This record gives sequence, C-alpha cells and structure tokens, in this order.
Amino acid sequence: MAANIRNRRAGPSTSRVEPEEDERFQEEEHADDMYQNPSKRHPVEKTLETERASVVVVVVLTALAFALRFYKINQPDQVVFDEVHFGKFASYYIRGEYYFDVHPPFAKLLFGIAGWFCGFDGLFKFENIGDSYTANHVPYVGMRALSAVLGSLTIPVVYAIMKESGYSTIIAAFSASLILFDNAHVTQSRLILLDATLIFFMSLTMYAYIRFQKLRYREFTTEWWGWLLATGLFMACTWGSKVNGVLTVATIGVAVLIDLWMLLDHRKGYSMEHFWSHFAARAVGLIIVPFIIYLSFFYVHFALLPTSGPGDTFMSPAFQETLSGNEMLLNSQEIRYYDTVAMRHKDTKVYLHSHVERYPLKYDDGRISSQGQQVTGYGHNDSNNHWQIIPTKSLPETGRGRIVRHNDIIQLLHVNTDSVLLTHDVASPLMATNQEFTTWPKHDKTRYNETLFYMQLVDTPNDGEAWKSKSGYFRLLHAQTKVSMWTHNQQLPDWAFKQQEINGNKNPTERTATWFVDTIVADESGEPPVDRADSQPEKIPKKMNFFRKWGELQLLMLQHNAGLTASHPYASSPINWPFLLSGISFWTENESQKQIYLIGNIVGWWACLIGLSVYVGILGADLLARRRDVYPIPEPVRNRLWNSAGFFFLVWGIHYAPFFVMNRQLFIHHYLPSHLASALIAGAVLQFVLSDTINFPVSIRGPTTRAKPRMVTDIGLKGPIIFAVTCIVLFGFYVYMAPLTYGTPGLTGDEVNSRRFLSSWTLHFAAKKTEDVVV
Repeated sequence: MAANIRNRRAGPSTSRVEPEEDERFQEEEHADDMYQNPSKRHPVEKTLETERASVVVVVVLTALAFALRFYKINQPDQVVFDEVHFGKFASYYIRGEYYFDVHPPFAKLLFGIAGWFCGFDGLFKFENIGDSYTANHVPYVGMRALSAVLGSLTIPVVYAIMKESGYSTIIAAFSASLILFDNAHVTQSRLILLDATLIFFMSLTMYAYIRFQKLRYREFTTEWWGWLLATGLFMACTWGSKVNGVLTVATIGVAVLIDLWMLLDHRKGYSMEHFWSHFAARAVGLIIVPFIIYLSFFYVHFALLPTSGPGDTFMSPAFQETLSGNEMLLNSQEIRYYDTVAMRHKDTKVYLHSHVERYPLKYDDGRISSQGQQVTGYGHNDSNNHWQIIPTKSLPETGRGRIVRHNDIIQLLHVNTDSVLLTHDVASPLMATNQEFTTWPKHDKTRYNETLFYMQLVDTPNDGEAWKSKSGYFRLLHAQTKVSMWTHNQQLPDWAFKQQEINGNKNPTERTATWFVDTIVADESGEPPVDRADSQPEKIPKKMNFFRKWGELQLLMLQHNAGLTASHPYASSPINWPFLLSGISFWTENESQKQIYLIGNIVGWWACLIGLSVYVGILGADLLARRRDVYPIPEPVRNRLWNSAGFFFLVWGIHYAPFFVMNRQLFIHHYLPSHLASALIAGAVLQFVLSDTINFPVSIRGPTTRAKPRMVTDIGLKGPIIFAVTCIVLFGFYVYMAPLTYGTPGLTGDEVNSRRFLSSWTLHFAAKKTEDVVV
C-alpha cells in the first residue's frame, strides 16, 4: 500500500538507508544527469512529450465529463428520488428552520448556498417525488449544477491519481473513462443528491495523500506539510458530506498506521525522536485539523437554523428551548404539587391511562395476575389520563417551594378512581421479566411504600431543577424496586381494549422509559391553569453549549442511521453490487413512459470486477511462488502492485466490507465510492498485463521548478488500441442506456425490455413477454 513505501530520513549520514533505496537515489541522480547532458536526453524528451499529451487528454476527459453531466440537466423538471430530502434540507437553511438528518451537514450546506445564490426563497417543500419545479418557480437547475460540477471534476482527479501514482497517460485515461462513461455516476451527479460531493472529496483525499507520500524523501518541508494538511481538509469534507464518509477517514487511518509501523522499524536506523515527530505531524494534520473542520460544519449548521422546525421533536427539551418559536420554549410551565396533569410516553406518544377494569385472574399462558386495576397506555385524550401529583414531604403554603423538582419522591393519584399508582413484584401481562403496574386505593396506607416514585429529569439531572410541562422529559423510578415505568408497542388483549401495556423495566436508566407532561389539566386549586409568567418571565431562546449540542446530534445521527431497517423494494445486498444485479427506480412518468433508473455501465462494472479478481489472483500467486523461492514478478513491478495498487485495494475494501455487517437499508449507490477505487485497480492491472517492466525514473525540470520524478512505463501499441476499443464499447453502452439515465425520451415496452440486460433489473413499462402470457 502507499503507506508501505519506505521512508528515508533526511538527516545525518549515520542514518541507515536500504540498498534498494540507494539504488533508487542513484537512478534519480542518473536521470538528472541525462537532463543536463544532451547526448542522454532521449527518455526525458519522450516524457516531456507524454506530459504535453497528458494535458490534452485531461482537457478532453474533463470536457466530456461536463457535457455528459450537464446534458438535459433540466430534465425532468420534477422532484426525483431523494431530492425530496436533500432539496428540502437546503430550503430549511434558507428559511432558518431547524431540521434533523442522519447525515452531516457539509454537502447540504453547499446545496443551500447554491439555492440561495440562484434566488431560491425556500418556500417549495419538496414533499413528493414528481412535484413540479417549473410550476413552483424553483431554480432547481442551479442546485443540480452543484452536483454536476463536482461529479465532472471527479474525472480529472481520478486521472491525476493514476498519473501521480506513476501510471501511463493511457492507463490513467482508461481508469478515468470507467467513471466518465458510467451511467450510475452520471445519474447521481445530475440531481440534488449527496453522493457526487462525497465521491469528489473522497477522490481528492486519495490524491492529496498520494502527493504527500511522494514527498517522503523531503519530510517536514513546506510542500510536505501542505499536502498533509490538504489530506486532512479533504478528508473532513468527505466525512462532512455523508455519514459513510467516515470510511474514508478509516482508510487514511489504516494507511497512516502502516506508514508509522514502517517508521518504527529499528533496522532503518530511525530514532524514536524522528518517529514521534512524524507521529505528531500526522496527529495534527490528520486528526486535529480535520476534526476542527468537521466541527465547523456543525457550528455553521446550528447558526443557520435558529428557529423551530420539523427537526425539533428529535432533540432533547433543553436543545429545543434554544430555538426561537419552539413550543417547549413558549408553552412549558413549571409543575407544582397537587397539579393535575396528562403524561405521555416520548417515543410512542400514548398517555398514561387507567380505568376501573381489572387484570384477569389468569393470563393466556396460565400465569396468575394480581387482579389489580389496569394501568395502560392509551392513544387518545380523555379524563382517565388525568393524574394528580401528591407530595411526600411537607410543603409551604405558597411560593416556589411547591414546585416539583428533580429527584423528588412523589405519588400519582388517578383522579377518576381515587387510587394511587403502584408497582410490585408481580409479572406484567405480556412480559414475565417486567413488573406489573396497577393502582391502590388512596385511603389504604398498607402499601404506601409501593406507591412511591422518584421523578428524575432526563436532560437536566441536577437536584433542584424544576419539572416543567412539555420540556421536562422524565423517568418515573420506583423507590422500592428501582424499576422504570415503561411501555412498548405490543397491545394487550381484548380484556384491556387492545391498549398498550405499561410495565416496570428492570433497567433503571432505560433510554426509552422517557415521559413528559403534555398538559397541566388543573392547577393545585383544581381550576384550569393560568400562565405562570413568574416562573418563566422571558420567552427568549436559551443558551446551550456548542459541544453539548454537537454531541447530542452525533448520537442521534448514529441511532437513527442504524434504525433505518424498514424494507424497501429497491434495497439490495452488498454481495450483489459489484455484479450490478439490481438498480434503483428514481423517477417515472406514466403518460410518456419516461423513467430514471440508477444502474451502472455493465461493461465498466464487469471490467472492474475482472480487474479486482485478477489483482487478487496475481498477489496470491506471487505469495505462493515466493513460498517456493520463486520470484516471477520483478521487484519494481511488485512494489507498485503492493504499494500503489494496494492502496487502491485498501480504499475499495474499507468502503465496501463494512456494509456486510450493517442491518440498515442498503442500496447500490452505497457502492459507488468502492466502484471508483475498483476503476483505479482495473487500470493498475491493465498496466501490469500490458507491461511487466518499469524503466528508470526520470526528472522533469522547468526553469524554476524542482525535480519531479516520474516512472516511465512502456506499454507499447497495445495500450492505445485497448483504450480506444474500451471507450467505444463503454460509450456505446452508455448511449444505449441513456434514456434511463436522463429520463428522456420515453421508451416503448419492447425498448425497455431490450435494455433489461439482467432479469433482476426491475425496469418500469416493460412489455409482457409472449411466453409469460397464459393462454
């Protein structure tokens, strides 16, 4: 891998240098001498010609990338696939309304800036796929153009990655063309989606890290520091674009660990001071700086969303009270003893409820109940949801001493039945491991201790903190048995009118055992409550520490991302992705039979799959041969396979393998970063197949530039021929599938069938085959 390339300490002559490193430096000096001596300049002149050709190639590739991605970018003029989310989030930035999403904000901030720059007022809501942009005067082309620009610029970056890794112009163009003519990459790059931003900054991260590694012989120079910090910057942008951008962080982390492991090798003569200098530099450039940049995205995110919005309900009450116009900020009131309240479960939103009916003597499984009064969760508001808060300590006649506070021990009196809430060591109806909740007559004090509960605030766990309606999320912890009052979605049988079960969870800190007071039904005098302005005189947003807000949001992002487990008709398994067995329907229009179907270029994807297979086979065969003291691959070629192509393989694996252990919804577009890495591997394998020798490195110097070592590789005439044929086939398939990429023109049923290369592709408007018709 790239990080494996040996580092040479630029320092005293006592530093040890490996023999092959000495030879390499002699070769570089020989190349410089060739540049000075006209009689030896032929390889340099050849390389200069290659550089000029390289400029022409990259210009052509980039122009084609812009043409393909901007072609008919205004079609369709309707909301497509996840534009319902990411277009909507951009509108929230413009309106300043707080929203919640599982992905970091950087890419969405860019879309918000693009929309604002194009004059978008943020009023269009992106509610449904198929909603018209034109009818609602949305400048959607400008917002889509952001993705198109970044997707187009990815092509020259891919080309540059290959060139900087020492591959020929033809091979670099080959890898870039696999992305250039890929229908899936183009589809993602023409819409208001996050993947184009993610992939662009991922490729920039790879490029910057390769440039940094190439300066290993000029460590701690200004240029060395520049590329180290650039790697950290681009890595932070990748991480900030989409949640799976963290895989790019992991990739660089693994490469750096390998690099540091090599520096730690005592046989290379490096001192520990030298090692710690490198460790500190990488810690600054690849940990501290990226983390600060990543934090800055959230700082801007919070600053641009100061008002209440649809994301409020995901956040804690303390967080919500920092947003102007939030219901909790405006309507929460301090709760006092003898107030009558209606309480609701935070997650399921059912009310804490009781009624005169009792638990049956026996449950369906034969267990015996207490036959106590039923306590259930009820989804509708009625008077059986009313509970009065009874103190267990003496109270002053008036004043703030009557306010209920965190960690107070209370009783809850069910108003309609004049009985107090109780839990005891009896199994609950549906869960034998949890305790039953019931009530006990108020006047009977024989079970008084079983009716005592701690009221514990969740977000402000300081003694003395006032309990408030709306914002005061709390747990009700039984004083005697230490169970938390809890509910779940499973319904009780008909004898409880199919209401939810309330039981005692034996985990006292269970996160889902969270409740809040929805309304204060009556104050301590029994009258409807008045606004207690004295307890909250100012209705202005409260302050909250940035790191606390950031930490809360990070935790919620992880939880909700892991919770995306619902089935989806176009979800697919990671094992299918490299084979391109399925795609995603992005958009359809029934009248004209137009559709956008995300599917890759099958020629390019299968070429990448072959490249991956061949690469693994080559390395396996090489290792096996060396076990028998056979060395079939020349050392320079082998170094490139293990180090340069090995880095690409590391990128591919780390961006692919983790999806196999994820339980969330997965789609083929999650493979696109790995597909880009596989295109790089395919190029590396093609160069290995076409040429198994690498000539000496030469240096190109301009009048004022430093030497830039280049490895000159001769792949003969076969390379251009293979490249030309590949491009023709790739482009031909791309054009043939273009109606599914651009959503225009519409296709007949037979034309759709002809584009269904695999039976697993679920295309719309396909004609029914004759053999499928039942006579």
